[in-house]
Amino acid sequence: MTGGVFDWNRTLREQWEFHWNHQLRARLEGLTDEEYFWSPVPEAWSVRPRGTSTAPVQVGGGDFTIDYAFPEPVPAPFTTIAWRLGHVIVGVLAARNAAHFGAPAASYESWEYAGSAAAALDQLQAQLDVWQAGLRGLGEAGLRVPVGAKEPYPELPMADLVLHIHRELIHHLSEVCLLRDLYLHTKRATNGATP
Repeated sequence: MTGGVFDWNRTLREQWEFHWNHQLRARLEGLTDEEYFWSPVPEAWSVRPRGTSTAPVQVGGGDFTIDYAFPEPVPAPFTTIAWRLGHVIVGVLAARNAAHFGAPAASYESWEYAGSAAAALDQLQAQLDVWQAGLRGLGEAGLRVPVGAKEPYPELPMADLVLHIHRELIHHLSEVCLLRDLYLHTKRATNGATP
């Protein structure tokens, strides 16, 4: 706070940056390909080599596709770390970076999904960097501007979208961390070791 003026832009950036720097980034380090693709239940949705999925819909612009269906089944299928990272990278970040911050167009249908954990984490970091730079560039006034027709609720201010994206990031990346914990403890249990 400087001169009695509260900086909402800084506060919103720090909401995400604190969670990323103190809770998530270290938990994602060392993610292996086995963890990335691991499915604790049969028929979980994932990211798969093109042509190997049995999901109702498989889309992607490269060698790997992501599983989904429209409308989504009830209950929704369980999703792997690969699927959750694909959702965060494309649906949460890349599409919004394209819509609001001048990044290249991105969609579930056109995205080149990562075929490895390391590549997915690189994609995640790249999209987070664009998001944070775009948010910083909005300043205070940009947070008050309506998001427009690119979003489902065009009349809402950009600040509402920022809060939504940060909730999505915290929510889904925490799920990824939980799946890593489950993988570790499941593997230990099946190998005869105690967690």
